[in-house]
Amino acid sequence: MRLLQLGTTLLFALALVPGGAHLLELLSKMALGRHSYLTVQQIYRGWNLLGAVLIAALCAGLALTAMSRRQKAPFRLALAGSALLAATLGIFFIWIFPVNIATSNWTVETGNWMELRRQWEYSHALNAVITFAALACITSSCLAWNEERR
Repeated sequence: MRLLQLGTTLLFALALVPGGAHLLELLSKMALGRHSYLTVQQIYRGWNLLGAVLIAALCAGLALTAMSRRQKAPFRLALAGSALLAATLGIFFIWIFPVNIATSNWTVETGNWMELRRQWEYSHALNAVITFAALACITSSCLAWNEERR
């Protein structure tokens, strides 16, 4: 159980890294003009591979939830963390992915680029906050686990 808890916590922490990066660079990127913004966006090539970390974290969170089912607090916290992480996938597919498609991953200039940029950046920022909350729930679940009550 402790190994599952450690692995889940580490995966949730890794899932926070890309969103945290987006959040920290938000103000600077929102001040950029069209050409500079499109240039800077190219640093994200290959970041789609980080989706595997998110899926692994979600699977680990669900496994932790299942394994914690006999202890009320750890179960609820693991479930909340997993639900929050799943919500980030919803946000991605509803608001971020359509922008990626419309801009061909920011390689095509569009007339409404400022609106798309706002949607893309703020959705990533929201996902960072939600992922942080998910990490807090998972960590709290692990801390609430009572080894004697297995």
